[in-house]
Amino acid sequence: MSAYHQTIKTLEQTVKAQGAAWNAISAEYAARMQLQNRFKTGLDIAQYTADIMRADMAAYDADSSQYTQSLGCWHGFIGQQKLIAIKKHFGSTKRRYLYLSGWMIAALRSEFGPQPDQSMHEKTAVPALIEELYTFLRQADARELGGLFRELDAARAADDQAKVAAVQSKIDNFETHVVPIIADIDAGFGNAEATYLLAKKMIEAGACAIQIENQVSDEKQCGHQDGKVTVPHADFLAKINAVRYAFLELGIENGIIVARTDSLGAGLTKQIAVTNEPGDLGDLYNSFLDGDYIQSADDIQNGDVVVKANGKLLKPKRLQSGLFQFKPGSGVDRVVLDCITSLQHGADLLWIETEKPHVGQIAEMVDRIREVVPNAKLVYNNSPSFNWTLNFRQQVFDAWQKEGKDVSSYDRSKLMSVDYDNTELGAEADERIRTFQADAAKRAGIFHHLITLPTYHTAALSTDNLAKEYFGEAGMLGYVKGVQRQEIRQGIACVKHQNMSGSDIGDDHKEYFAGEAALKAAGKDNTMNQF
Repeated sequence: MSAYHQTIKTLEQTVKAQGAAWNAISAEYAARMQLQNRFKTGLDIAQYTADIMRADMAAYDADSSQYTQSLGCWHGFIGQQKLIAIKKHFGSTKRRYLYLSGWMIAALRSEFGPQPDQSMHEKTAVPALIEELYTFLRQADARELGGLFRELDAARAADDQAKVAAVQSKIDNFETHVVPIIADIDAGFGNAEATYLLAKKMIEAGACAIQIENQVSDEKQCGHQDGKVTVPHADFLAKINAVRYAFLELGIENGIIVARTDSLGAGLTKQIAVTNEPGDLGDLYNSFLDGDYIQSADDIQNGDVVVKANGKLLKPKRLQSGLFQFKPGSGVDRVVLDCITSLQHGADLLWIETEKPHVGQIAEMVDRIREVVPNAKLVYNNSPSFNWTLNFRQQVFDAWQKEGKDVSSYDRSKLMSVDYDNTELGAEADERIRTFQADAAKRAGIFHHLITLPTYHTAALSTDNLAKEYFGEAGMLGYVKGVQRQEIRQGIACVKHQNMSGSDIGDDHKEYFAGEAALKAAGKDNTMNQF
């Protein structure tokens, strides 16, 4: 017996037990509503998606071609359309996630208007967006299943048993649009207690994976901007613990923590680490401080700070801001130490924020990490902050030059030019961009590839194109040719925007509730019938 029919049978018994008072209740309609609402709470979603992500991590460990991907989405509708498109084009959502970007919440979802990516937005906006995304994904489930139920009814009415069986199989094997979300908690929005409280809200909203970074919370900067300030390991590990306790309190024992290090681009620290003995984590952190070794108290000026590091007395360089500098060129070593330390103290995945997308650079760091933690895996930001075209053309130029190939026809400083689009170098660079994710998954330990804010850029680009045409000479044709005609021909679900908003689901419910007396919206005069 199919799951659908088993649910109907169970509900028939429930309805029958209530006697005549429930005569108007259809067990099949109730079963349909249950199937359309598979996830009752955010914690149901968090557990379901944590199980998926853990299985995907194990699959990647066995075969690096099984890497995962996501796109950052700033609204529930955007996330919903992304998953509908994935199911349409690929038939499955397997290994495809959602990413929730703190940058996009700051820029697009703050009640104060657009904010820089400096943890200035309301932290409540983070769990609110998680809940919104899953609300829209669950509605996508209800919409698609509703269409299948209508197909089933039509096949039954036509007594087409083959069609009935085919539709029934689709219902029984339905794949949900609900997928894992990797959610950005920035630097934790305060101390470890603040981090714990926000993490709980995020998990209750459905997050199975929380990404946290080692910047100072009240000095937080976007990972691709200057002025980043990191914290000693003990401070960061306390926040990792806080997130883990939040998962455990809520019963999500296999929740995922992504530990991000910004040390590659961060040259500053706000505080000197506490150290109890040579070689402990605090001592290792302090050993990267830039400064002058001194011999006696005569070398100390008013206000100077002195710390014992590397077995010597060090006077760290202190800026007017009160911040301390790290030694130039120490970023890679600090990244490796950060990553090993995080994995050894409860993190599940790593995130190394880099200044360019270079497989070799990432791999060099991962190789060192894997000497200590062999199964170390990364989440990597395929960031729109990188100029991908220029970066990869320069990488090809440099590689060819090193090989002794003639590059005299190319100007390295102008490789972004359209003049190079159809050249051998341009084609080679594009091929490297195309295979970057597979190459980095194989060589550099990247389990999950994401683009933090792609839908921010696509919204801007498509709106620019529409505005140019609609308000120009094309007029209404600018919309029809550039948008609606493409929606129809490409089978974009939201061309039937009434259906997408839930109108047909509402009609189904009206019939369930009121029978033939229901006043439906999808009658013969509904203009959506034109599509």
